[in-house]
Amino acid sequence: MSRNVLYLLVGALAVAVAVLGYSLYQESREPSGVQIELGEDGVKIESQ
Repeated sequence: MSRNVLYLLVGALAVAVAVLGYSLYQESREPSGVQIELGEDGVKIESQ
């Protein structure tokens, strides 16, 4: 395997890890403001 392909694979893995980390960070943050949910029980409004 040539070095260029190896560098490409390492770079792609680094980008994938960065994107996954950012995605998990965004999910863990609590939303601020007003949250409105529509469900089977009707409308639910919460102030954060």
